[in-house]
Amino acid sequence: MERFELVRARTLALVAPLTAEDCQVQSMPDVSPAKWHLAHTTWFFEAFLLAPHLPGYEPCDPAYAVLFNSYYVGIGERHPRGRRGLLSRPSLDDVIAYRAHVDAAMNRLMRMVDPARWFSLVELGCQHEQQHQELILMDIQHVLSCNPLHPAYAAQAPAQSAQLPLAWHEMPSGLYEIGHHGAGFCFDNEQPRHHVWLDSFAIASRLVTNGEYASFMADTGYARPDLWLSEGWDIVTGDQWRAPLYWDDATGAWSRFSLNGRHPVDPNAPVLHVSYFEADAYARWAGARLPTEAEWEVAAHATPLAQLADTAWQWTASAYHPYPGFTPPPGAVGEYNGKFMVNQMVLRGGSQATPPSHARPTYRNFFPTSARWPFTGIRLAR
Repeated sequence: MERFELVRARTLALVAPLTAEDCQVQSMPDVSPAKWHLAHTTWFFEAFLLAPHLPGYEPCDPAYAVLFNSYYVGIGERHPRGRRGLLSRPSLDDVIAYRAHVDAAMNRLMRMVDPARWFSLVELGCQHEQQHQELILMDIQHVLSCNPLHPAYAAQAPAQSAQLPLAWHEMPSGLYEIGHHGAGFCFDNEQPRHHVWLDSFAIASRLVTNGEYASFMADTGYARPDLWLSEGWDIVTGDQWRAPLYWDDATGAWSRFSLNGRHPVDPNAPVLHVSYFEADAYARWAGARLPTEAEWEVAAHATPLAQLADTAWQWTASAYHPYPGFTPPPGAVGEYNGKFMVNQMVLRGGSQATPPSHARPTYRNFFPTSARWPFTGIRLAR
């Protein structure tokens, strides 16, 4: 119960710097309004815990079952994802009241009902809300970046980064195990634990920096088709990519927009907001490659890697597929991960927006190859 309350309070704290108008905007179909995140994470507890397990539960508003369902087909109808920004009603105050209604009912549930019926689902709901805490920051950065006033989510200027030395950690060939094991929470896609054979490899001790990526750009990296996968090249030429998302050189020098507003690019800071295609092209240019997710996980357990889970999600060369023997849970909750195991690439680690208690070496994040609005970065292997 204490954990539930702390997670719910942190979500409200994250939106506290925002205006009601900020919370309404949807800047592209992949971005959801902060107001929707507040409501959807509440709907999750209502749909999976309160409705089936709390006797006599009365929903705050029956219409919310459709408005704030995301992709759970087994639950029922859903409002279209790309039209969430049109939901001017309920108001932000109404959504805050919805959260309070559900929180009070969850308090009753956890005091009245046998924990065996709700414990694992409450933990899943808390982990789900922590995912949306990161999404709130990712999405509001994109929303604010579309405003010509360049408003900052957090007003303080970012501190200049120190230059970290680059080392290569060697890992020997061998049979390894990956996947979650032991006590503690994991998502279903982190299991079952299984063996993988890895040939010897080396992995970089830190992430690629803005300065290193700028050298790739200066060497006409965005204009060299030999560095790019075919689909990536089509996007680069079609959308005229020439730098990471949020970079701009209108003043004659590169700046980037972040949650702190627009500031000069820090050459020593890790490059952020690059797609899989950009990460792969940079790796080719640098005479290296991206690690597989198995290599990343094995190295994360065995070597002192910097910027492991607090800076940027790191693209891997692994497609997001199920582990051998994976079976999704029964019912609608089984839609959480399994049905997305196609046309996406795995990212490992964690970002500056990931709640610290949420990251672990076996975590399998995933995004489409063209995604740039998440906090994504590059760690090289060879």
